[in-house]
Amino acid sequence: MEPTPSTPAESRYNSLSTFRDPFLNRAWDCSELTIPSLLPRNVKDGNSTTSAQVLPTPWQSMGARGVNNLAARLLMIALPPNIPMFRQRIDEILLAQYQVDDATKTKLESALGKFERAVMTEIEMSGDRAGVFEMIKHLLVAGNCLIHDSKMGFRVYHLSNYVCRRDPAGNPLEIIAHEKIDPVVLPDELRQYVQKDKRYGDDKPVDLYTRIVRTDHEWVVYQEICAMKVPGTDGTYPLDKCPWLPLRFTRVDGEDYGRGYVEEYLGDLRSLEDLTQALVEGARAAAKLLFLVNPNGTTRQKDLAESPNGAIINGNAEEVSTLQAEKFHDFKIAAEQARVIEERLSYAFLLHSAIQRDAERVTTEEIRYMAQELEGTLGGFYTLFAQEWQLPYVKIKIARMQKERRLPQLPKGVVRTTIVTGVEALGRGNDRQKLVNYARTLSEVFGPQQVQQYVDPLEFSERLATADGIDTKGLVPDRATINAQMQQQQMNEMIQKLGPQAIATGGKLMEGQFNGQQGQPSAGQ
Repeated sequence: MEPTPSTPAESRYNSLSTFRDPFLNRAWDCSELTIPSLLPRNVKDGNSTTSAQVLPTPWQSMGARGVNNLAARLLMIALPPNIPMFRQRIDEILLAQYQVDDATKTKLESALGKFERAVMTEIEMSGDRAGVFEMIKHLLVAGNCLIHDSKMGFRVYHLSNYVCRRDPAGNPLEIIAHEKIDPVVLPDELRQYVQKDKRYGDDKPVDLYTRIVRTDHEWVVYQEICAMKVPGTDGTYPLDKCPWLPLRFTRVDGEDYGRGYVEEYLGDLRSLEDLTQALVEGARAAAKLLFLVNPNGTTRQKDLAESPNGAIINGNAEEVSTLQAEKFHDFKIAAEQARVIEERLSYAFLLHSAIQRDAERVTTEEIRYMAQELEGTLGGFYTLFAQEWQLPYVKIKIARMQKERRLPQLPKGVVRTTIVTGVEALGRGNDRQKLVNYARTLSEVFGPQQVQQYVDPLEFSERLATADGIDTKGLVPDRATINAQMQQQQMNEMIQKLGPQAIATGGKLMEGQFNGQQGQPSAGQ
């Protein structure tokens, strides 16, 4: 092994961790009120073992329910099943410059469609969906996580196990991941060197640091143990294809880390936690059944305690009473406030109970409208999510498959990769709603017959399919085919109405008139 050429990664990690700790403390607070096992308190610096730690149990389940529900919704947007999350699009300016006809353009788009399906098949077979679900939960709760997408699989590093540094524009400049590995997996030369370190015994895990540094033209990656570079771990990646991705839920200019979604509602979660604890403990105290007997009366405690059900004993009913807390109105105020807070959190986490209003009759259209309105509030996250994870993730998959020669190389500057989920999907959903509302309004005002005269059915169908992300190729015929079908239908109706002999006679008459017109000389002859 050779010593590191610059500051050891361990020293650099400890230096940068002081800037990370305020964000980590906030993330711990959010995790304790939602999913405590997601980011256990004081478990950091590469140690992810939580079996020996007693995790806190929240009094309320709204936090965990909300995070799991929102994470599932975002997973369906990040990796929609059976629908490509990206498109390979040809530059329209180049198509116009080289005067590419429609037939050639259709062939190119068909080939790119096969390209997209091959990448999506690779993503589905890789099993990354489980890791992406964990990643989204970390972004919601902690606001940050580090992703390593390698051949070995999709790995998520908690905020407690890495540090990063960004420039003022938010671009990552340096990343250091910290983890512990067993000395048994180390090479003999490296294991002998580690055993000389007094901090490690024979079975004690070893600190492994992975450092990723950005240069002018590429990313430089290497690993260190005991301030020594591990042989064979050096590597470089293009700037737009680095498999190490430090993600954040929100972008805050000037900060190296982001903020989580749960942090924005931490006040409501804390209030609901305290109110729920008070209500549960109060209900438990109120549920305790105690009989009070007048010590100066004739009724004896022993007779009440030992008598079977339905027995007849000597006593005075006025001398016996039950202990009551008489806190009903106080509990009612606390329960009402807890209900109001739960309703606010239901809106924040897009729960179904928030979408459906409390009424006897709720229309499906009303539920759909409110769902779209609530999902639109996450548009800012969709934008950052597509920029910092979805697009790099797709590029990494494409580059790996091209390196393994399972995908063809595409010319640079001709084809662009674009994400078609998230904000664009929300925009298409809004377009669909506008189209449906437009057609419904015209039908209500002018009637269905007038709508058919002024609205082109084929164009409306194509726009509606585009808004829903449906490929109409092979599903909806083109305009020429539709016109030919309409002419054939009209001809069949005429045959049924007039008979085949009348159609043949009319056809001969039209043919004779046409030949006579051709035989007449023109005015200039």
